[in-house]
Amino acid sequence: MSYIDGFVIPVPKSKKDAYRKLAAKSAPKFKEYGALRVVECWGDDVPPGKVTSFPMAVNLKDDETVVFSWIVWPDKATRDEGNKRMMADPDMQPGDMPFDGQRMIFGGFEPILEQ
Repeated sequence: MSYIDGFVIPVPKSKKDAYRKLAAKSAPKFKEYGALRVVECWGDDVPPGKVTSFPMAVNLKDDETVVFSWIVWPDKATRDEGNKRMMADPDMQPGDMPFDGQRMIFGGFEPILEQ
């Protein structure tokens, strides 16, 4: 079974193009380093909650939306090595990021069902 990296990211609406460019630059690199699929989703119907929600989780501001993304890897070992290679890649060093990385939520997940 595969391994999934998941992300919830607050991105200013005015930086949608910049975020998309960053994603378009990063996705081929992730695939070069072993990822099977990279998916980036721009929030369209992400309501605030009363107890918990995506907006609450990232302390969403009025001028931002939530990006939900995931990367599918063949297994955790490939993911670990791929992430290590991404961090070392000179073309992938953090620059002017179009979002507040301190409010990004991320984690690795082992699927329990795939259909």
